[in-house]
Amino acid sequence: MHTISLGRAETRSISIAAPPENVLRLLGEPRMLPEWAPAFAEAVEPADPDWLINPGPGEFRIRARVSAEYGTVDLLDPRDLRRGAHMRVLSNGDGSELLFTLVFPASVDKQSIGQQMATVEAELRAVRDLCGGPSAILRS
Repeated sequence: MHTISLGRAETRSISIAAPPENVLRLLGEPRMLPEWAPAFAEAVEPADPDWLINPGPGEFRIRARVSAEYGTVDLLDPRDLRRGAHMRVLSNGDGSELLFTLVFPASVDKQSIGQQMATVEAELRAVRDLCGGPSAILRS
């Protein structure tokens, strides 16, 4: 019998008082990562087809996969395109709902996941502030 190993998926969402295309435009431009995700990227440089991320000491690559049609942005590990951050922008009235999902390996402890998701929540607030001001609601 083949067993399937699953990780732990964590999703956070935030309402943003801006149209989905504005939110997607911000998220889909890797050069903007330092503006809303400074803990992840202090600097970003193109390295076709990838992006070189500098989070301080050390560098790594990501591949940005953006679909305006589906309202998705995935920031993926080019060595394993199944791993990364997954974002979806949905219409919410006259504004947007941004969902951000990370999948953690089963071996990652709850405290580490909690710390990472606290960073994600700060990033969502930064996206909201850059796109539409502080009138949004953060949800787990």
